[in-house]
Amino acid sequence: MKTNRLMDEIRSTISPEMKMQMEMSVAIANRIYEILESKGMTQKDLARLLGKTETEVSRWLSGTHNLTLATICKISAALGEDVVKVPLHSYHTAYEFEPMIAAEP
Repeated sequence: MKTNRLMDEIRSTISPEMKMQMEMSVAIANRIYEILESKGMTQKDLARLLGKTETEVSRWLSGTHNLTLATICKISAALGEDVVKVPLHSYHTAYEFEPMIAAEP
């Protein structure tokens, strides 16, 4: 992530949660840019695929916009690639329980 002195000063005054949110927002925007570049596409192309204005997509990709999960999914579907990957299997293993066996009467 590219930084500058002013942004570094701002980051030093915010909570760890807010810092993480900012870093994730930039990482998601960077991931979308990487996908666009690999496909030879522009923001305008993405806007057209999503039925949005180029201005709106530009705002999304600024790295400061709080994208919803629904929007991330729409972008992933339009680009044909995952923007965010979550290891779903880890959630299932965290809550495995042994089957209960009924006691005989």
